[in-house]
Amino acid sequence: MSVPRKPDPPVVGKVTHHSIELYWEKASKQDTVAKGDGRLRYIIQESDLTQGWGNVYTGYGTNHVFDGLEPSSQYKYRLKVMNNNGNSEFSPAVTVTTTKEPQTGEQLHKAITLTQDIQKVREILDSGEVLIDVPDKFGYTPLMAAAQRGLTDMVELLISHGADVIMQNGSGKDALMLACFAGHLKVVRQLRAQGASWDTKDLGGSTALHWAVDGGNKDVVQWAIMDGSKIDVRDSSSGWTPLMRCAAIGGNHEIGEVLLNAGANVNIKDRDHKTPLMIAALNGHQKLVQVMVEKGADPMVRTEHGMSAYEMAKSFDRKSVMKYFEKVLQKSPNKRP
Repeated sequence: MSVPRKPDPPVVGKVTHHSIELYWEKASKQDTVAKGDGRLRYIIQESDLTQGWGNVYTGYGTNHVFDGLEPSSQYKYRLKVMNNNGNSEFSPAVTVTTTKEPQTGEQLHKAITLTQDIQKVREILDSGEVLIDVPDKFGYTPLMAAAQRGLTDMVELLISHGADVIMQNGSGKDALMLACFAGHLKVVRQLRAQGASWDTKDLGGSTALHWAVDGGNKDVVQWAIMDGSKIDVRDSSSGWTPLMRCAAIGGNHEIGEVLLNAGANVNIKDRDHKTPLMIAALNGHQKLVQVMVEKGADPMVRTEHGMSAYEMAKSFDRKSVMKYFEKVLQKSPNKRP
């Protein structure tokens, strides 16, 4: 048996953006292995611009996949065959270029939420490789993510590419709710102009106005009311209106005043027969309590268990609220807490 002859270059198989498959089956057929002799071994070398050629595969196989490569990059390979009698010369080099990295939904979300790179977003959308409403791991679409961050240019770009303005995530939230909670009025206006609705509810029955109140965003609340949002709409978990949510969560008396001036029912009751005043009192929101009383809230109204707003404040030791109620009641000697 003689030294192997100089082989042909490796044959290129499947190429992706991160891998190259090479075959060299022909090389094993060029040299007959006599009985008792060892098998043919192969060496694949890759060209490195800084260090020259280096071994990247040594073995008996006749194909190999080189993985972990860079996309849109050029690679050069050559082949050597070895047997018990010696080594062949290296084959001529074969040059292979990996493909362009495909665009993905993950890249789209990253360009919006991490880098806020509108050019990258445009490139991904123009490629047509990614669905415009692809959700992230939290179920947020790209439009929801942009709306939550107040990225007006990004929102405009996504909408121009057909993003679904009324789409809801797993908890029922849409882009309008997220923008309202985050306080991005410009985005709220953009979404409303494209058909987002104040009447949409999430799985808890909350509307975008509920979420604007929860976020403590007075300007959004004012604009939502002016734009036609219903004021006394109830959620489905507690039967709370936006005013009740204001009393329970933030206690923002300015938002409370906006709602009341717009006609919110100050004596409406939730499923537990609590009024907004009771909810504000037991949470210690003294300024909001004062606004409600001045707007007609009755501190003497009681629940079905006989508890008044004053008694609720007292049971939770809300001293400032109690003092305010006592002043109010002193002016009305016929009333008792």
